[in-house]
Amino acid sequence: MKPDRHILHVDMDAFFAAVEQRDHPELRGKPVLVGGDPKGRGVVSTASYEARPFGCGSAMPMAQAVRLCPDAIIVRPSMTRYSEASAQVFSIFEHYTPKVEPLSIDEAFLDVTGSTRLLGPAEKIARELKQRIQEETQLTASIGVASNKFLAKLASDQEKPDGLVVVQSDAILAFLDPLPVSRLWGVGKATLPKLERLGVQTFADLRRHAKEELRQHFGDTGERFYRLVRGIDDRDVITDRQAKSISHEVTFSVDVNDEDHLRRVLLHHTEGVARRLRRHGRVARTVSIKVRTSNFATVTRSLTLTEGTDETDTLWRSASTLFQPWWSKHELAVRLIGMAASNLTESRDEQLALFDATDDRRDTRQLDQAVDEIRNRYGNGAIERGTAMTPDEK
Repeated sequence: MKPDRHILHVDMDAFFAAVEQRDHPELRGKPVLVGGDPKGRGVVSTASYEARPFGCGSAMPMAQAVRLCPDAIIVRPSMTRYSEASAQVFSIFEHYTPKVEPLSIDEAFLDVTGSTRLLGPAEKIARELKQRIQEETQLTASIGVASNKFLAKLASDQEKPDGLVVVQSDAILAFLDPLPVSRLWGVGKATLPKLERLGVQTFADLRRHAKEELRQHFGDTGERFYRLVRGIDDRDVITDRQAKSISHEVTFSVDVNDEDHLRRVLLHHTEGVARRLRRHGRVARTVSIKVRTSNFATVTRSLTLTEGTDETDTLWRSASTLFQPWWSKHELAVRLIGMAASNLTESRDEQLALFDATDDRRDTRQLDQAVDEIRNRYGNGAIERGTAMTPDEK
């Protein structure tokens, strides 16, 4: 384990629903479901904390969620407002450290090791960060503080919402031992029964098994399990400027077979990736999608462009072109969907790019710049991208 590291995992609480409740005071204190039409195949994107005691959760069919909570208020997603709030939160991160690794629109790792000398202990930084997020965005975040990414992420989920959990270096095993083994990264529906057959219910149970035994049962993953249940995780926080690829993905808690919802999520991923590329002055030549189906088969599709791009429309056309043929042939329930941009290089000088481009490309670049500026500074909720169009319809 790398010594003296201070890692935060920041996870916004019920993010989409919280933004809706913030922007619409009449929704506060009420069960809110952000998502699609319950009369169709719509699913829940986010359930507010008031809806969760009824059993409602993300990726659940909306019709099922409404049956569980008949008084729930259904709100259609507004990705523009969510992206605006996300930009506010991430700008706050940068006041505390340049080492920020975005995981999604509402989640990131922060390495504050180099900040502690100036700003104080990591726990103090986390408290100030939570307070600033609440004051500037009227939203709450849960933060885990630990010596590595694995522990920090586990900690952030312990006392939601609005939680702060610190895992001290001398109390790592005491923190991990009671946790159910289902919380271990890499343990899913296929792996959990195998662990249960070995008599493993908790992290403490798994730590009693030798590394060689775990390798015998689980291959290389078994060795990773051996390290994680001991709190060992040497991965660095990787910023977008350092990354070899930039990606967004989500694992649904319930398998999703609603094409419109999947396309909306994929577009949301693409917008986030494009924005991160532009923010850090990088362009991508390769676009990939990743889909994991309900039977845990993982499919990846990629294409390489003739030149690098940071344009949202270009990246979205590529991602949609990869997704649509696969969906048309299979239409399987999806457990995970993601989008990645790779083969990254530094973008050309902005003025050269504008002068060299065709009128259409100049318009596209200027539109992206304008949307970024509006979302960062003004939060104009009128800006939306359509998700229903296939590549041929664009």
